[in-house]
Amino acid sequence: MAISVETFFLSPDNQGTLQAQIQQMIAEGILSGRFRKGEKLPSSRRLASHLGVSRITVTLAYTELLANDYLTSRGRSGYFVSNNAPVPPSFTPPQKGEETVDWTRAIGRRFTGGNMMNKPHDWASYRYPFVYGQTDPSLFDHSNWRLCALQALGQKDFSALTADYYDQDDPRLVEFIARNTLPRRGIIARPEEILITLGAQNALWIAAQILLTQRRVAAIEDPCYYALREILEQSRCHVTPVPVDRDGLRPDAIPDESDVIFTTPSHQCPTTATMPMARRHALLERARDIDALIVEDDYEFEMSFLDAPSPALKSLDTDGRVIYVGSFSKSLFPGLRLGYLVGSESFIREARALRASVLRHPPGHIQRTAAYFLSLGHYDALIRRIREALKQRRAVMQTAIDAHGLRVSGKGVFGGSSFWMQAPDGSNTDDIATQLRAQSVLIEPGHHFFHGPDQPTNFYRLGYSSIPATRIPDGVARIAEAFRS
Repeated sequence: MAISVETFFLSPDNQGTLQAQIQQMIAEGILSGRFRKGEKLPSSRRLASHLGVSRITVTLAYTELLANDYLTSRGRSGYFVSNNAPVPPSFTPPQKGEETVDWTRAIGRRFTGGNMMNKPHDWASYRYPFVYGQTDPSLFDHSNWRLCALQALGQKDFSALTADYYDQDDPRLVEFIARNTLPRRGIIARPEEILITLGAQNALWIAAQILLTQRRVAAIEDPCYYALREILEQSRCHVTPVPVDRDGLRPDAIPDESDVIFTTPSHQCPTTATMPMARRHALLERARDIDALIVEDDYEFEMSFLDAPSPALKSLDTDGRVIYVGSFSKSLFPGLRLGYLVGSESFIREARALRASVLRHPPGHIQRTAAYFLSLGHYDALIRRIREALKQRRAVMQTAIDAHGLRVSGKGVFGGSSFWMQAPDGSNTDDIATQLRAQSVLIEPGHHFFHGPDQPTNFYRLGYSSIPATRIPDGVARIAEAFRS
């Protein structure tokens, strides 16, 4: 029996080359059982004409499937589903009846229902995406990242790609962080004091699991990174919000009973405030007085394009009480999910054991690719390019904000990639954000960042890392008009 050519179609939403899409289409048909052993595929000429692609594209797809034993060729008769093709499940799934499990009682702990921000996955389709933390494809170094990925796939790096490190990490990546990344922040650390994580959020979760119990108290900034608050509330520790001002976290407001202090001194999240040196020393002194540990999330220090960044809090620590969190997810791309923890060897030993019990280690191929991208100088070149672009976009946005009389509540002293904005009292930025979406404008309401039930509704964040400078003035004008009306 021949498979009808009408069965095949290309979706405009599909990813990858045309050849890869055709291969996937046929493989999925076989794996799902729609295409059966011995059935004949349409000729390459007919399928190419039907799909509107070149005949060689179809031929190459057929050839690849032939090599993988999905298809077989019978001389001049054409291509058929191979007898050795993967076999789909032969059983008939039972009819699904009504569930008898009472999940309201069966679930011991709940992780849903938190105050997390919901970012649209199709943000790139908006004309004015003032979203934070996404990658601008016009700035990213695709070609060199691809070359580094291919190099990591080579025979020389076979063990890095395939080996189970168990609780260890790629030594090349750890060495680069120890010898290049951390010294730029004034930090000296041995490999035994560094752990690779799946981004900064994973690093914060590991730190919370190790340092906090139901009897311990965590002091957090208010407002703060909403995902950190969720992590701490899930750990069942006591959470104490500490207000921030134009210089970040206030050491004098930290309660005496605090066991762990979480802070973002380089660019306070979300206000972008940068903690001055005097306050950094005061924070260390306060932590020493109450015998508390500090978890420093040093995100976005690379985006300091107005002036050199201040030394990390960890570099000023002489007691070993600061645990440092770094990440490549913001500076490279968020989907990379690659970060690192730096702390005393005793802490990292426990963090390594905890990570191994959950996910072993981040994929070896990702670690080795990142190691090549960093060590070959591509990362530094990328950061320079991003800094220049952000500097230009920030200037354009500042001019547009001033022209339309919008109020800036916080902007990074040394740079960054966003403005923390404050709307007039009584405004609801959730409602405004919904209205603006209809005009292809994305802003981020700010209430998610605040602690407690009485969250202010008149704050919002405008990121400029994902929007071209030429579109910023028109986008800001639409935002201003939405607040006026």
